[in-house]
Amino acid sequence: MAATTHTVTNQPPPLVGYDVYGTDRALREGVERHLSASAPELLGEVREELSELGRAAGSAQAQRWGALANENPPELRTHDRYGNRIDEVEFHPAWHRLLGHAVGAGLTDAWGRPAGHLRRAAGFFVWSQAEAGHGCPVSMTHAAVPALRTDPELAAQWEPRLTSHVYEEGLRPPAQKGGVLFGMAMTEKQGGSDVRANTTAAKPLDGAGEYLLTGHKWFCSAPMSDGFLVLAQAPGGLTCFLVPRVLEDGTRNVFAIQRLKDKLGNRSNASGEVEFDGTWARRVGEEGRGVRTIIGMVAATRLDCVLGSAALMRQALTQAVHHTEHRSAFGARLIEQPLMRNVLADLALESEAATTLGLRLAAAYDAGTEQERAFLRIAVPAAKYWVTKRCTPMVAEALECLGGNGYVEESGLPRLLRESPLNSIWEGSGNVQALDVLRALQREPQALNAFLQEVGQARGADHRLDSAIKGLLTELADLEGIEARARRVVERIALVLQGSLLVRWAPPEVADAFCASRLGGDGGAAFGTLPHSLGLGVLVERARIAG
Repeated sequence: MAATTHTVTNQPPPLVGYDVYGTDRALREGVERHLSASAPELLGEVREELSELGRAAGSAQAQRWGALANENPPELRTHDRYGNRIDEVEFHPAWHRLLGHAVGAGLTDAWGRPAGHLRRAAGFFVWSQAEAGHGCPVSMTHAAVPALRTDPELAAQWEPRLTSHVYEEGLRPPAQKGGVLFGMAMTEKQGGSDVRANTTAAKPLDGAGEYLLTGHKWFCSAPMSDGFLVLAQAPGGLTCFLVPRVLEDGTRNVFAIQRLKDKLGNRSNASGEVEFDGTWARRVGEEGRGVRTIIGMVAATRLDCVLGSAALMRQALTQAVHHTEHRSAFGARLIEQPLMRNVLADLALESEAATTLGLRLAAAYDAGTEQERAFLRIAVPAAKYWVTKRCTPMVAEALECLGGNGYVEESGLPRLLRESPLNSIWEGSGNVQALDVLRALQREPQALNAFLQEVGQARGADHRLDSAIKGLLTELADLEGIEARARRVVERIALVLQGSLLVRWAPPEVADAFCASRLGGDGGAAFGTLPHSLGLGVLVERARIAG
């Protein structure tokens, strides 16, 4: 075959060897803005740690780990060669490399460090762009801390293990490991999101807080973990329990993994069905208050859904911009073509709005004031609803920027697209989030007050934002059919919040484009329909991979 027929021209170079953190203007500016307000003495330290993580995430090695972990999904080993039940999940070495790097970077350690949630959120955002699936156990390990803190004795025992920067694979007694991972098992076949319909039974033992569980969990996240938070029906009602995989004496707890789920995306991560049959558990919190006990974990993982989706969006945008910078058509680079520039600007706008919102929520966790906690009560489920919903169409549009190249597995875009619906489903799908916001509005007036004070900080800066806030208040004042309108209401809450943050903090061109298209109605249903008179070049330039 003649070599001349295989001359490669007009193709972009590999996107490799770049700093995922340092080249992301919206992320970098957001981290420094919040740190400057809360802990300016940490600026240098955090810059260094995030840039180090960013360079690792953008390296050829991390990209290879991500590809291998997804090409070689986990396998269930129910028995050993002798017929003993072992219920272990076997992962490719690349998975362990990714997970070890995440733990070593402190992505399970937020609750005790200064500005811990902000720096951890930014790190999670950065490292998720190397590979998203392993973020599941990272997220749950981080999020288990507030649930365990309802029991000081358990927290003292387990929190140092959860927040450790040491990753050790394999099942051993937790006391013999330098760090542990946690999973979660709440959902059952008959109930789904309605966890109060759970039928898993918890029988009290003579030991204080000790129970035996019997039942089946339809979805168990990261079943290879060292411990799990589980909901089950105790005599006093639905209760939260800690289920270790290995007991203190070294014996295996009863934890039968029936099968692993064959999922659309998230292929590197294991999700399974598990059976409890006399499984030892330790109660967390009071009997009958399981949902209240575990709600802190749920809220923290919902924030990670926002961050994870924002990371997917940013990586898809990065790939689209990189491709169009180096690909020419019809006599000019794609990035210079007016219509492609409109598409890229619109994608960049969506990505920056998601990033800015995610960092604001993380900073609110760090502040820890009553006002910020009230703000989070509405802002987290609203952000989770909206950002995760926007992820899939945005990733699909970014894939289209690469044309047929984007549809080919080697580009990495198909993996992003398969992953993109996950966060909208995990930790409660769209309806669950919307109804949760309604509950907060109806039962916690301080939450609405905190939200209005937040968005009110931008009042008067943009007439379209002012009009959107007024329209939202009118919507909230009308209680007729409010449940059927819940998605509409929550969408407006999220958009108003994003608009207010961008008006206050983003360059004028970014805020103007957002208010025009998302709040002012001057944009279409598809990406790439921004008003041509806006400063689209500024939006695209901000999205470029540059220092």
